[in-house]
Amino acid sequence: MYEDLTYEVRDHVGVITLSRPERHNALRRQTYVELEDAVRTTEARVLVITGADPSFCSGDDVREIMTGDGPPADLVASPQITPAAEALLTTDVPVVAAVNGAAMGWGMELALMADLRVASERARFAELFVERGLCCDVAGLGRLVQLVGRERASELLFTGRRVDAGEALRIGLVARVVEHERLMEAALELAGTIAARPPLAVAKLKAGLREALDPDWRELGSWVSASLAELFTTEDHREGVQAFLEKRAPVYRGR
Repeated sequence: MYEDLTYEVRDHVGVITLSRPERHNALRRQTYVELEDAVRTTEARVLVITGADPSFCSGDDVREIMTGDGPPADLVASPQITPAAEALLTTDVPVVAAVNGAAMGWGMELALMADLRVASERARFAELFVERGLCCDVAGLGRLVQLVGRERASELLFTGRRVDAGEALRIGLVARVVEHERLMEAALELAGTIAARPPLAVAKLKAGLREALDPDWRELGSWVSASLAELFTTEDHREGVQAFLEKRAPVYRGR
């Protein structure tokens, strides 16, 4: 059914696996479309999202999404929340992220959009957007601070610093860390426990948490899109991308 991911249901638990391991599960436009569809159309009671080893998700596919001339046309035409993000953040289906490896850039955003995060000992996290001269998506602004506090969130966003599984557990970024070989077992066990509860009550609880804690995702998404459209035009963004492709240290000039 999908090209960039797989979807299967096990005892009321839907499992979404990003399946571009040769690109470390980097997200291209097709992946975003498929991810949104899988979330919006699921009839499962709980979703588990993971990646094909060795990575969870390395973020946007730089060669497809960040090497064009100027910002993507959709950012300019209609600033709005990323549709896949909106699907994840507004669904009443609980989402568990099984983070099996690197969760970088939008890969970290994806983990943050889940309600619960179970990490392999091999997991690593980083909000890398600043290194590309860009701002993060909505979850880095609206969820990260809830988990780790404003000061730690600011450091991770402003520096792009990498965090390993042990530190992620210590600062509250993930709920638990398990041996790599037990990751899916642990994530499915947690998801199965939730799926066994009354689904209407669970859905109301998730909706209530959203009402109590979350910002207006659509409004924040419009701001993020407009900001990205501006930042995509900067020399610093082009330098960040070129330095990544050339495997060298970037030189930013503030323009």
